[in-house]
Amino acid sequence: MEGKTAIVFGATGLTGSELVRQLLADGRYSKVKVFVRRHPGPEHEKQIIHVTDIADTDSYRDELTGDDLFICLGTTIKKAGSVKAMEVADRDVPAAIARAASDNGVSSVAVVSSIGADTRSRNYYLRIKGEMEMELAGTGFDRTVIVRPSILLGKRNEFRFGEEAGRVVMKGLKYLLTGRFRKYRGIEARQVAAAMIRLINTNGDSGKIIYESDEL
Repeated sequence: MEGKTAIVFGATGLTGSELVRQLLADGRYSKVKVFVRRHPGPEHEKQIIHVTDIADTDSYRDELTGDDLFICLGTTIKKAGSVKAMEVADRDVPAAIARAASDNGVSSVAVVSSIGADTRSRNYYLRIKGEMEMELAGTGFDRTVIVRPSILLGKRNEFRFGEEAGRVVMKGLKYLLTGRFRKYRGIEARQVAAAMIRLINTNGDSGKIIYESDEL
């Protein structure tokens, strides 16, 4: 299928910016709608930029039209300020976006979660991601893809000490993480982005929606 329209949230982040770059180069897509809080920079003939308050879904609901929805939203406790604020940013907002897009006839969604996501986790971050997955899984898209990357590798526009320390550790442990522990290896953001595009365009097992890091 050619001439599809992609919708992207989180386009200024590590994975989201790589995703947009790859979508713009992908011949299957003629339009890439990008919803951001701030302008991402250079424009492209295929790119349609909507600068808006991402949390206010009603303000841009009518613009959520197209074929494939990609959600790469995520924050940190430092930026959010509290666990409650993280629940809104990492769970409630992605779920609201997905519901609105589904209501508008968007048929597929791919979302970035996290390795270890679990609604029963005592870790607030993993619990929130697990709850977000549960919300997305029940939204009613024809195809739902949830990717669970391990530590993301790549150059961010912002410095995150915890992630940077994790990257150093993961690089050192790379060849020790084998077998069932392979999924804990660090993964390049470009690989995650490429996997999201590939999986949302693959007519595979309709019952499988969650893909662990080593499958990407």
